[in-house]
Amino acid sequence: MGYAIAAAARERGMEVVLVSANVSLPVPAGVDCVPVTTGEEMLRAVRTAFPQCDILIKTAAVCDFRPKNYEPHKRKKDGNGMVVEFEPVADILKTVAAEKTPSQTVVGFAAETQDIETYAQKKLVEKNLDLIAANLVGRGNVGAFGADDNTIFLLGHDGFRKVLGPAPKTEIGKSLIREVENFHSKKHTD
Repeated sequence: MGYAIAAAARERGMEVVLVSANVSLPVPAGVDCVPVTTGEEMLRAVRTAFPQCDILIKTAAVCDFRPKNYEPHKRKKDGNGMVVEFEPVADILKTVAAEKTPSQTVVGFAAETQDIETYAQKKLVEKNLDLIAANLVGRGNVGAFGADDNTIFLLGHDGFRKVLGPAPKTEIGKSLIREVENFHSKKHTD
């Protein structure tokens, strides 16, 4: 979904910085891609690009937890079990949205398996977002990870609600960019 949105934004003439972990998708033409591997790298890359952004659309989150200790070499089987301790990873979207200026628009995503609008509204408020794009994921749902199609519930603080799709992710990306552009423009004319 992130790549489809990046391509749609570029097609609309926007300057686009795509911060991306390892994926097998080609980077859309004209898009500046910053490759990252860890959550810490992603946070640094987003924080570096964010001050120059008018609009930030954060489509995916990193894993909520990471191993507390890193082992640089393969650990051999020794017949004993292993206990792996985990620690939380920074919430990149919440961290960056807390730093937004009035001239910036921040859009987050919420992938939910149930009560989609309830959980999305909660994230919208908790993370200080302008808009949230929520989709129902899980077995059998349009919008499941790896699927070509998606359905997005776009929600705002003021009760704004619009359903985009079901449609191919490329079309959802275009529709989402148009809606975000309209929101951003309206935000600066009110």
